[in-house]
Amino acid sequence: MNLNELIINQDYKGIDQALSNNPALANEGIPYDDSNATKAHPLHRICDRVFSNLITDDEGVEIAKLFLKHGANINGDGLIAKKDTPLLAACSLHGDQLALYFIEKGADIHHPGCHGGTALHWAAWTGRPVPVKKLVEKGAEINKLCIDFRATPLFWAIHGLKNGGYDNMSDCVEIVNILLKAGADKSIPNGNGYKVIDLPGNDDVELKALLNKS
Repeated sequence: MNLNELIINQDYKGIDQALSNNPALANEGIPYDDSNATKAHPLHRICDRVFSNLITDDEGVEIAKLFLKHGANINGDGLIAKKDTPLLAACSLHGDQLALYFIEKGADIHHPGCHGGTALHWAAWTGRPVPVKKLVEKGAEINKLCIDFRATPLFWAIHGLKNGGYDNMSDCVEIVNILLKAGADKSIPNGNGYKVIDLPGNDDVELKALLNKS
């Protein structure tokens, strides 16, 4: 079996053996699947498998440990502006435990990935309070503006709820609370001049009340 199949089958011994035989595979791109030959770093592909429910988040961590054991770069293909690292992939693909593990192993938490959003931007947009809290604790830039939209993680959190990032208001409220307590500035507009208070609808009573607090 190839590495893709070994990962999907959670064949830890097979993965370990394959990487022992050829350590270069720990950093060699893996296709998405048989019909999509686009390659990405193995640590990124592990996150894809979690998002697709082919493996669990915890299984993903165990597989990631094997790749790191054999020399995988914690930042994937490197810190290339607007290209996602494994940490960014974990934060955007619902891999909470993978995100925590990558942070623990020294992943760059400030790198601007897709759209120039940091790991904090993406964890906020996808409604993942667990990595949001950890990133804040580790010193992520609370009011960092992304490259493409010139928006803060706080803006991304509410925009994600309102525009398809996820559909759980309680997660959004928790994330907004975390960010505000950490010093998020709700007065910072995005590149089009909108502020976070402009995003909630009339039915978003709890969220609007939170944002309207002094």
